Amino acid sequence: MASVARRRLAATTAGIAATALLLAACAGNSSDDATSGDGAGGTLTIGTTDKITTLDPAGSYDNGSFAVMNQVFPFLLNTPYGSPDVEPDIAESAEFTSPTEYTVKLKPGLKWANGHDLTSSDVKFTFDRQLAIADENGPSSLLYNLDSTEAVDDTTVVFHLKSENDQVFPQILSSPAGPIVDEEVFAADALTPDADIVDGKAFAGQYTITSYSLNDLISYSAYDGYQGVLGAAKTGTVNVKYYAEASNLKLDVQQGNIDVAFRSLSATDIDDLRGDDNVKVVDGPGGEIRYIVFNFNTQPYGATTPEADEAKALAVRQAVADLIDREEIATQVYKGTYTPLYSYVPDGLTGATESLKGLYGDGSGGPDADKAAAALEAAGVTTPVKLSLQYSNDHYGPSSADEYALIKDQLEATGLFTVDLQTTEWVQYSKDRTADVYPAYQLGWFPDYSDADNYLTPFFLTENFLGNHYDNPEVNDLILQQAVTPDADERTALIEQIQDKVAADLSTVPYLQGAQVAVVGTTVTGAEDTLDASFKFRYGALAKG
Repeated sequence: MASVARRRLAATTAGIAATALLLAACAGNSSDDATSGDGAGGTLTIGTTDKITTLDPAGSYDNGSFAVMNQVFPFLLNTPYGSPDVEPDIAESAEFTSPTEYTVKLKPGLKWANGHDLTSSDVKFTFDRQLAIADENGPSSLLYNLDSTEAVDDTTVVFHLKSENDQVFPQILSSPAGPIVDEEVFAADALTPDADIVDGKAFAGQYTITSYSLNDLISYSAYDGYQGVLGAAKTGTVNVKYYAEASNLKLDVQQGNIDVAFRSLSATDIDDLRGDDNVKVVDGPGGEIRYIVFNFNTQPYGATTPEADEAKALAVRQAVADLIDREEIATQVYKGTYTPLYSYVPDGLTGATESLKGLYGDGSGGPDADKAAAALEAAGVTTPVKLSLQYSNDHYGPSSADEYALIKDQLEATGLFTVDLQTTEWVQYSKDRTADVYPAYQLGWFPDYSDADNYLTPFFLTENFLGNHYDNPEVNDLILQQAVTPDADERTALIEQIQDKVAADLSTVPYLQGAQVAVVGTTVTGAEDTLDASFKFRYGALAKG
């Protein structure tokens, strides 16, 4: 069981390095009539400040590339609009047929846009090449539990897994490791150039790519052969322009030169646009979270400090949780582009709770200085507590300085803490934080897939990627148990129980959840549908009235 935990941990740690999804909008070309979706018409303009590394799913693990893949490649399982939970996409059914066998039946008669048959042979080829190529910039690590893939017949695929009843595996089929590729276009043992993919029309998602200039302009056309859970695209032609400067993106959406801007705008720009009658600002749940990590060895009264005292160390963590004013950080620093987070699994995902809200602060989400003082006094902690707090000045955006200056003010205003606030560039920061250099420090997380497991396994197993010496055997066992619990209600109950137990320990204090914010023209519809807890921005939901 421990080896399974380590494999799962190795896969999930990649999420912290994933780039944030940044989309917006620009003007377009004509669609390819041969692949236009039935009933889909019009042209929508989208742009982005993000960058593509490659269209080959085996060679990229960044959200800029995955944004394209979500439009053009088919998935066996996918998240329908408005849900974080996966359902069959181009699959007809998907289920465990034994504890280590996950069987997928494809819908009959599937075709690639180039006319090739899309069969189980393509599916086997897809996952075999992911593991064979194992590109250092690719997502093959997510397939840690896949032993082999078997094509039983043209429409039946069996995934043979290393460990039993892996409830996360269906989500991984919808992750960056999941896009299915055409074996007649892609190379089996090397990355395939973007030009070959586009020229080969190796697409079977809601859209095909009809024109492609890397990180400049992409033209998409709705594909009428798509038979997946998302349904037909609502707009026939979508064009995506790549911006060098977010300021130009804001200007274009204000002036109506583009139809959609999504998340590349600064918090200040978004706040300004909320007052502009020429656009609509649409908010949705986001998967990014921000949190403070405590090092259980080096924090005040930590295990290796001269004044080591477990009860006093917990009281310090409790007092911090009592004093953090999430709403003030969200509104004052981030202008509502982040929202308060009161537990470890973000709002919108199955199993999410608000475990911290009732335990700390005023019980309704606000701070409570008297409660913090009482916690410290009860444990015999002398105040003010000297707390060294670290943040990165270059990894989580320019607002981190304001974010942590405000947190310092919130902790010090009561006289209960004296905060030594320091900052370090990410290259050194990422080394120091696991070398016991920082008693308390900032981290953020971007999910690999839309499942609560991705917010629990990396942080709270005994061997966790935080390296903060947190060790609760009961929590460790519950995390491993939820990952192999087939009954959905039982698994949800375990996820909720884990959050309650970790909230009592306070290994970390989560405080913000990044909202998805789209700025759209007044006649654009559908942004509300795709800004969901799948954290995938699907162009097919958008239309222009």
